[in-house]
Amino acid sequence: MSDILKAVHKTAKGLQKSGAIDKTTMRKFDALCLTSVHEFTPDQVRALRLKNKLSQPVFARYFNVSDKLVKKWEQGDSKPRGAALKMLSLAEKKGLDIIA
Repeated sequence: MSDILKAVHKTAKGLQKSGAIDKTTMRKFDALCLTSVHEFTPDQVRALRLKNKLSQPVFARYFNVSDKLVKKWEQGDSKPRGAALKMLSLAEKKGLDIIA
């Protein structure tokens, strides 16, 4: 999350505590602050793995998937989805340490 977005979110939380904004509005601010998820191409998965200097089996352990699935992602036989897709997006944006 950017520093600006953090500041806006903190301000919104304060406004909600004081009663100036309601829970529904606060949920909208919360949603804005979530890491966005996008589809990963096989090359993007491989590039993320290589950027972190990891083998497929070790990379797979970070995402709690099999090394065979990582291989399928990198070959384009399967696409990351669900929790793994969210974790890939987080790792891309903030580094693997965020999910370790």
